Amino acid sequence: MPPATGKEAVRAFVPSPIEPLPHQLLAALAQHRMATNRQLQDLLRPQASRQLISTPLNRLHKEGLIAFTVLPQSNRTRAWFLTPEGARITRDWPQLRGRPPYPITSASAASMKTPHVLTVVRAHLTFVTDARNLGDEHGHLDWTPEVAHSLGDSERVIADALMYYVLHTGDGSRTKLRALVEVDRATTSSERLATKLIDYARLHTYTPAPPGRRATQANTAPAWQRWYPVFPRILFILTGASPRTLAHRIEDLQAMAAEHPAVAQLARHVPLGAAALDDLEQHGPMAPIWTPLNGRGGNRSWAAL
Repeated sequence: MPPATGKEAVRAFVPSPIEPLPHQLLAALAQHRMATNRQLQDLLRPQASRQLISTPLNRLHKEGLIAFTVLPQSNRTRAWFLTPEGARITRDWPQLRGRPPYPITSASAASMKTPHVLTVVRAHLTFVTDARNLGDEHGHLDWTPEVAHSLGDSERVIADALMYYVLHTGDGSRTKLRALVEVDRATTSSERLATKLIDYARLHTYTPAPPGRRATQANTAPAWQRWYPVFPRILFILTGASPRTLAHRIEDLQAMAAEHPAVAQLARHVPLGAAALDDLEQHGPMAPIWTPLNGRGGNRSWAAL
């Protein structure tokens, strides 16, 4: 079969309308925990009218499966989330198996988590839009927020999201890409942001000890191989500050990759990159806007890190 044209590919990777839209809305909210009307429309029906999304949302609200919080200073924009009943009925859906159980099921919890959760959805939408434009595979369920990995001794590293993406090339070949995504809103110091790289360096080398004996490289594989054929690339997406401040935060990430021995080793084996969210929204993630944290070469696309 000849490779799909760009137009055919774009049509293929928009969520199928065969599955009922209310079902897709519930799945999207279970996956992302919270989203606005506009975000849900961009995820599921980018070419549809606003009414096509708002009507089933209002119906699901009347049925007690979803609720909303009104965003401040937003002209009454609603951010939707699952009620406890909505979380219960979606818990065992096949497409949501393995998703961390971190639902937002109250208005008070929603109001506290809104800034970060909706920013993470903003970041995801840049990849969804890019995939549609380029004919790649990446949909609304290919981005799982709050993914935790054990570091041993009851310690964990939690990524803001785990992303799956299939890149299509002109010759019909496909490349499967994965990324652990950190979305930084400049709410903590750049030093604290950079130390997240140490956690990922520990994950890269962490080998759990078999029961009753010490772990050795000869008898135990790194823990990450339980989930991934290769260690996912690590992407930092920055927002919430001036371009100069964001540039300084990227410089601090580069410094950590150069100066910390374990992170430097990670950077030799795993693609690491950082970019501003505004640039992703303006140019798309596949544009040459990503700074490689290993300090080698200029900006490039996230897939070329």
